[in-house]
Amino acid sequence: MQDVIEALEARREKARMGGGAARIAKQHEKGKLTARERVALLLDEGSFEETDMFVEHRSHDFGMEENRIPGDGVVTGHGTINGRLVYVFSKDFTVFGGSLSKAQSEKIVKVQKMAVQNGAPVIGIFDVGGARIQEGVDSLAGYADIFMENVLSSGVIPQISVIMGPCAGGDVYSPALTDFIFMVKDTSYMYVTGPDVVKTVTNEEVTHETLGGASVHAVKSGVVDGAFENDIEALTQMRRLVDFLPGSNREDAPQRPTFDTIERSDASLDTLIPDNPNTPYDMKELIEKTVDEGDFFEISPAFGGNIICGFGRMEGSTVGVVANQPMTLAGVLDIDASRKAARFVRFCDCFNIPIVTFVDVPGFMPGTKQEYGGLIKHGAKLLFAYAEATVPKVTVITRKAYGGAYDVMSSKHLRGDVNYAWPTAEIAVMGAKGAVEIIFRKDLGDAEKIAEHTKSYEDNFANPYVAAKKGYIDDIIMPHSTRRRVAKALRTLRGKEMSNPWKKHDNIPL
Repeated sequence: MQDVIEALEARREKARMGGGAARIAKQHEKGKLTARERVALLLDEGSFEETDMFVEHRSHDFGMEENRIPGDGVVTGHGTINGRLVYVFSKDFTVFGGSLSKAQSEKIVKVQKMAVQNGAPVIGIFDVGGARIQEGVDSLAGYADIFMENVLSSGVIPQISVIMGPCAGGDVYSPALTDFIFMVKDTSYMYVTGPDVVKTVTNEEVTHETLGGASVHAVKSGVVDGAFENDIEALTQMRRLVDFLPGSNREDAPQRPTFDTIERSDASLDTLIPDNPNTPYDMKELIEKTVDEGDFFEISPAFGGNIICGFGRMEGSTVGVVANQPMTLAGVLDIDASRKAARFVRFCDCFNIPIVTFVDVPGFMPGTKQEYGGLIKHGAKLLFAYAEATVPKVTVITRKAYGGAYDVMSSKHLRGDVNYAWPTAEIAVMGAKGAVEIIFRKDLGDAEKIAEHTKSYEDNFANPYVAAKKGYIDDIIMPHSTRRRVAKALRTLRGKEMSNPWKKHDNIPL
C-alpha cells in the first residue's frame, strides 16, 4: 500500500512541475507567476481542489505521442474566495506554450459546466500561445466547445477572464464572451493576428504592445475592463471583485457586514457643484461619499472616462453605480461611454444587482466622427439597457440633464423606480444659451433682450421644479442627504417584482 501511495505522490509531483524547472524559471524571469502559483494566490489558502491533473493529449502526429505532460497545459478545479465557491482554469505556458488541445478544452468545458450546475463564478487565467497546431481541426473544435459554454453560461454565472501573458488567435474569443476581462501591464497582450502576420498582410510595423497590449485594450479599444501592474495585484483585485458578485442569477447580490450607517450625511456635498455651470467637478467624490465606507470597484477606469461604472455597497449589499463624469468631456455621452455603460447595466440586470445612477450630462457628443462611428446605434444601446432592466433603479440628477441624454440616463420614463434631483439640477431640452439663440433668433443682435430671454429661460427651465411638478422627479433632495435617501429608496425596493413581456430573447441594437 505504501508503494502505491508513493507512486501516486510521485505522479502528482510530476504534474505540478508542468513543463519542468527550466521553463518555470523562464516564466519567473519574465516577471510572471506560474499557472499554479496564480491559482494559489487567487483562492483561499488550502481551498483548491484540482480536477483532471493526469489528463494528457491524445495526439499521435508530428511525434507528439513521445511528448506527453500530465495536465496538458491547463490547471483546473474549484476553491473558495473569502469562503465562497468559485471555479477556475489557469493556462500553463510552461507546457506546450499553454496551447489548446482537444484534451485541454475538455478539461475547461468540464469546469464551465460544473460552475453553471452549482451556481458559482468561473475565472479563466490566460497565458497561452494559441491553438495546438499539431492537432489541427481537433484544436479548433476544442475552441468552439469552450465558446459554446461561454455563451450558454452568459447571464447565468459571472465569467471573468484575466490575461496574464500572450493570448492570441482563437484564445481571445473566450475572454471576449465573458463578463469582465482584465490584463497585466507589459507582460500580457491580446490580438487575433500577431505582428508578423500584420506585417505580411498590411505592411504595418507593430510591436506586441502597440498591437494588443494593456495600453491599447484598456484605454483605446475598451476590450478589457482594467489593467494592473503585475500578477499579484491583478489576482488580489479579482478576489475583491468576486466579493461584489453573486454566485449566479439564482441569487441576490451578496451582503456583508458594514459599520457605515445610512444616517451618515456629508456637508461637503452641499458645495460639490461649482457656481459656474461650466466648471467641472469629480463625480467620484459623490460616489465614494455615498457608498458604504467609500469602497468602490471601478470598471474600465481608463476607457470612456466621461462615464463611471463600478460596484459599491449600500447597507452591506452590492449595487452597480453608473455616473456621468464632468471631469472628462463635461460628462457627455459618446460612443465609448454608451457602449461601456450599456454593457455594465445589462450585467447588473442579469445578476439582480440594483443600479444607482448619478446624472450630470449635457447631451450626446456632436460631430462627424461620432455620427460616422454610429453614435445613434451605440447611444441606443444604453437606452435599451436601462429600459429593459427590471432590477431596482435609483437615479439622482446633480446638475445638467439635457435633451435625449436626460431620457437615457435611467429617467422615470425608462422605468426608473425612484428619481431624485439636487436643487442645482437643470432639466431641459438644452442649455439656456443654445435654447435662447434658437427660440429668439430675431433678437440675436440685441444683447439686452438676449440677456432677458436667457434669465427667463433659466428661471423657467434650468431647475428641477418643472420636472418635479409633473412627477418626473420624485423629490428634490439636499446633497448632504444623498446617501440616506438613496439607501432608503433601495430598502423600499428590495421586494420589487417586475418582468418584461415573454420573448425568446431581445434584439438590442448591437
